[in-house]
Amino acid sequence: MTITAELRYLSQSDIKQLGGDHSAAFMSAIEEGLQLHAKRQFVQPLKPYLRWQEASHIADRIIAMPCYLGGENPIAGIKWIGSRQHNPGKHQLPRASAVIVLNDAETNYPVAVLEASLISAMRTAAITGIATRYLARSDFREIGIIGCGPIAQMQVQTLLEQYSQISHVHLYDLFPAAADKLISQFTPQYPEVQFTIQPDAETLVRLADVLVTCTVSDAPYIPFAWLKRGCFVSNISIMDIHKDVFLKADKVIVDDWEQCNREKKVINQLVEEGLFSREQLHAELGDIVSGAITGRDNNDEIILLNPMGMAIDDIVCARWFYQAALTHNVGTRLPLF
Repeated sequence: MTITAELRYLSQSDIKQLGGDHSAAFMSAIEEGLQLHAKRQFVQPLKPYLRWQEASHIADRIIAMPCYLGGENPIAGIKWIGSRQHNPGKHQLPRASAVIVLNDAETNYPVAVLEASLISAMRTAAITGIATRYLARSDFREIGIIGCGPIAQMQVQTLLEQYSQISHVHLYDLFPAAADKLISQFTPQYPEVQFTIQPDAETLVRLADVLVTCTVSDAPYIPFAWLKRGCFVSNISIMDIHKDVFLKADKVIVDDWEQCNREKKVINQLVEEGLFSREQLHAELGDIVSGAITGRDNNDEIILLNPMGMAIDDIVCARWFYQAALTHNVGTRLPLF
């Protein structure tokens, strides 16, 4: 990597120019990141949550997510991601915003700043996309999406781009207009796929071969009894799944055990109650992607992925776009001095 005393700023438009509005780059980068996680070629401190008195919702916070990534092109970086539940209604802004700063691993100088809300959403979708390859039934056709906001849009896009066998997308949102908006976004490009808004969460869950939670729920509402045999659950929003699913599912998988067992999330609650432990975990996702541990063994297994979200995911994607920006001379060069 050429070391210069300058930053390269990549806006969301720059990232889209480099392919960031499609899933392929994120799928490739996330797979690389999971391989590095399995090889333990990373340093990833537990992420701190910054909250203050006016924060009235679980989604009202700013999170710092630092990481060092090894491998052929070592780099360090941090994502600084803020979220306010009232942003869409009060300020007509997306709920979450983010930036990523990348640092050269040789000098520790900053080399890039990237707008990161798109990266953050698409890398989360790529986790589901990669996991579906290993954990869903190979013949799955029906996906269920609970919560139809921006995160759900990226999840649907990634799954439709990556899995041509999908025939039916089931949707549920407390606000039906959000589901209508999502349908209008995808039906022109995917006329062969049937989109259906379900009347409640239970109806949707019982239909899904692949279930993705995309809400800001702060309390579980999906019990094990709703899940059909063979279902793969990508529990993106973390708090939607009842404790009994963790205890009754055939396999429970996380992205990173230390990141998941904290913040009073469901796994952490179960650990503190003496009902779950790392020994009961089937695997971390990187170990499955690397081939060290098998994913799905048969079509009847109910498999739960509980990904807390890792800084590795953000930094490996940011590195991909930074390197692409250098190759194609995209972005704004800013002198440090």
